[in-house]
Amino acid sequence: VQLQASGGGQVQPGGSLRLSCAATGSVFTIKAWAWIRQAAGKERELVAAITSGGTTSYGDSAEGRFIISTDDAKNILYLQMNSLQPEDTGVYYCNADTGYDVDYWGKGTQVTVSS
Repeated sequence: VQLQASGGGQVQPGGSLRLSCAATGSVFTIKAWAWIRQAAGKERELVAAITSGGTTSYGDSAEGRFIISTDDAKNILYLQMNSLQPEDTGVYYCNADTGYDVDYWGKGTQVTVSS
């Protein structure tokens, strides 16, 4: 499975961005998808996840502001981010998990929230 993330950029506090992650290859093997964020000098943290059945979960900082979704026909994972704050700044990676100790990572897309 190959993952290509896009949609990052610079936005002012309170703004919105939508990240996309296009998946190719053996996508049928994926059981869950996720967005992972890594801020400078910090460990990676889970932002949001969605199972192949559509069950979603969010990290504390994303709850109520971000929405994770998939377009199964196009094999695209999305992350709609609203009310962005400076602490949301970081590199956002998409992750695809087969559920069998095998997962895949995209290259990441930079999100910068600043005035």
